[in-house]
Amino acid sequence: MISRSALRNFAAAARLRTLPSLVAGLLVCAPNGLSLAAAAGPSSLATSPYAASSATGASRTYTYSLKQLGALYPVQLRGIDGIYGVPFSVRADEVVTGATLRLSYAYSPALLPVLSHINVLVNGEVASSLAVTKEQGGVNLTREIPIPPRLITEFNRLNLQLIGHYTLDCEDPAHSSLWANISNASTLELRVTRIALENDLALLPRPFFDRRDIRPLNLPFVFAGTPSNAALEAAGVLSSWFGALASYRGATFPVSQNVLPDSGNAIILATANERIPGVDWPQVQGPTVAVVTHPNDPYGKLLLVLGRDAAELKTAAMALAIGAPTLSGQVATITGVEQLKPRKPYDAPNWLRADRPVKFGELADAAALNVSGYSPDLIRVNFRMPPDLFAWRDKGIPVDLKYRYTPRAEPDKSTLNININERFLRSEPLRAVRHDASTHVDRLLNKVLPDGTVPARAKFQIPLFMLPAKTQMQFHYYYDYIKQGECKDVVLDNVRGTIEPDSTIDISHFSHFIAMPDLAAFSNSGFPFTRMADLSDTAVVLPDTPSPADYSTYLTMLGRMGESTGYPATGVTVTQAQRVESVAGKDLLVIASSGNQPLLTQWSKHMPVSLDGNVKRFSLSDKVYQLFNWLDTDARTNAKPTRQELAFNSASTDAVIAGFESPLSSGRSVVLIAANQPAGLHHVVQATLDPDLVKHIQGSAVVVRNKQVDSLTADQTYFVGSLNPILYVQWFLSNHPLLLALLGVLAALVLAVILYLSLRSRARRRLAS
Repeated sequence: MISRSALRNFAAAARLRTLPSLVAGLLVCAPNGLSLAAAAGPSSLATSPYAASSATGASRTYTYSLKQLGALYPVQLRGIDGIYGVPFSVRADEVVTGATLRLSYAYSPALLPVLSHINVLVNGEVASSLAVTKEQGGVNLTREIPIPPRLITEFNRLNLQLIGHYTLDCEDPAHSSLWANISNASTLELRVTRIALENDLALLPRPFFDRRDIRPLNLPFVFAGTPSNAALEAAGVLSSWFGALASYRGATFPVSQNVLPDSGNAIILATANERIPGVDWPQVQGPTVAVVTHPNDPYGKLLLVLGRDAAELKTAAMALAIGAPTLSGQVATITGVEQLKPRKPYDAPNWLRADRPVKFGELADAAALNVSGYSPDLIRVNFRMPPDLFAWRDKGIPVDLKYRYTPRAEPDKSTLNININERFLRSEPLRAVRHDASTHVDRLLNKVLPDGTVPARAKFQIPLFMLPAKTQMQFHYYYDYIKQGECKDVVLDNVRGTIEPDSTIDISHFSHFIAMPDLAAFSNSGFPFTRMADLSDTAVVLPDTPSPADYSTYLTMLGRMGESTGYPATGVTVTQAQRVESVAGKDLLVIASSGNQPLLTQWSKHMPVSLDGNVKRFSLSDKVYQLFNWLDTDARTNAKPTRQELAFNSASTDAVIAGFESPLSSGRSVVLIAANQPAGLHHVVQATLDPDLVKHIQGSAVVVRNKQVDSLTADQTYFVGSLNPILYVQWFLSNHPLLLALLGVLAALVLAVILYLSLRSRARRRLAS
């Protein structure tokens, strides 16, 4: 590993070198590879918003907007020392040789040029200082700011700082004239040179996935010949593992057979008797994983997953997905993989545990739960909910919140505001602790913690409808600014706030019960397949003669499920239509394109949609006439039953996603992804990766046309899960009021009969005595 100082010296000298000498210098300086790390910010679409603007040979140029780096809204700098920052990153197999910030901004015309300016800082060092002039105040400006490569190290942060003053006399540090706005469309351009890493399994998952790279992952899979079902299961294990690693970035997995991509990284799956021309093949004596250099790209790597037969191939894939951190060397032969403990329902690592309260310290780093200053950033706690929680007649998810804050000197309007996905939930007052208190209670309150903060606690419930599959709790410490008078207003950075790691959220008392089909649960969480984190209750039914588009759709869908669960799909089963009866007891993901799936004909009467070449049939409900976005907050009230059917012939490229109960087993689910042309499957994949489109995947039938997604039907015809007997009876009767009334009448009649017989018996005893 090169030292940081050596890296800086090299980056500074790189500007003076020609490209051949630059690459030669890299190979001399970094024979074992170079690691440049950066904190990753949030991503948006998976459809190449981060694509390189140019890429020739070993040089590439990337352009990121501030929005892509995490500034979701235009940046507002306020006060005498307003600052905002975003992280940016560099892959381990690249080194930055140049950087430019194209800044779009405006500032207050009231700022004094002699005292005010805007600083651009990289990792705490000033890259440039922008003067503010009276003539350009209040005008939209654009500046190109070169950033010295020596400032870009392992974990990079770009900060924008306003030093603002509006008078030479006493000033209000929170005056409304102290502002500068930075457009989040401003861009950071990085010019990088690729370097060749070692062929070492110890670097995994790099370079195939690099957590520093915030772009969507695009990782080709190459099969040496027509893959068997076991080989496809092995590939599904790997794609779900890489999908879990890619997380918010999204991941796609194009597939080819016997042909390597022209350049870049790829994964090859093959048995001992299969070969791909030009690839160095290690000796296969069992399940084997290896890293070799791409024969056509000296900077690209190939991850070989090999076995003497398909069973060993799957063993190698499982060892790689579960034990990658333990591997080393260029080639490793796996001697054994043992499942020590089977998975249980709802135990996905990314999901809230359903057997006990979960501490916030399990969901976020302790450092991320602390903030400071009068204008602190949000404290964010991210978690995933099982989509089938049943909260009928329940107030919500209980939260036991423990927090600390710097006490206020006097009572004011300071609060801790609590939001759920940017929706306000509640606020808690930040109380003052008086130093002249004389009562016993006040003296106890004055015994604050050693760090000068006051402990507090709040218990509340979050309504379940506010908690989608991916949820972010946001805590904002708002400190009221009390004006002291002229020449007395000074903002002291002496306030702190924290959310205690032992705060808890608890879903353990909720039942799992949901109306199905529900494509929203599938598109957001992979449910019902992800009920088991390893997908052991899932079977994927591929066409009898799959195309590369079918394979790619299968791998990308498993990548999406891995992103949801955080665990590789080690238990998934792959089969074809003629053997579908053997997986009758599983939930089925059926993939079809170009009429190559017999189940589309066999199960047509069970499906809300049908594609047979250019012949298309759709079931429609009143839902298509809704003028607003439909959100399934209550499956019972929002269900829209089928009312019409439409059939027509068209050569257009349409794709559908449909959900229905399995014709093979009651209570099991089928999700169909079908298109009349292979290109349609690509549209479905992109829709599931696009956060703006995925919210439209609802109900039981969806049609996807390029970037347009329409939900057609919301039939919910069966239920998945279980309730305790008493709760089930209560819920069932609440949905059948006539039956409830009838049972009430019958109960009254039975009671009347019992009373009548009892009174008559008593009367007879009296007469007899």
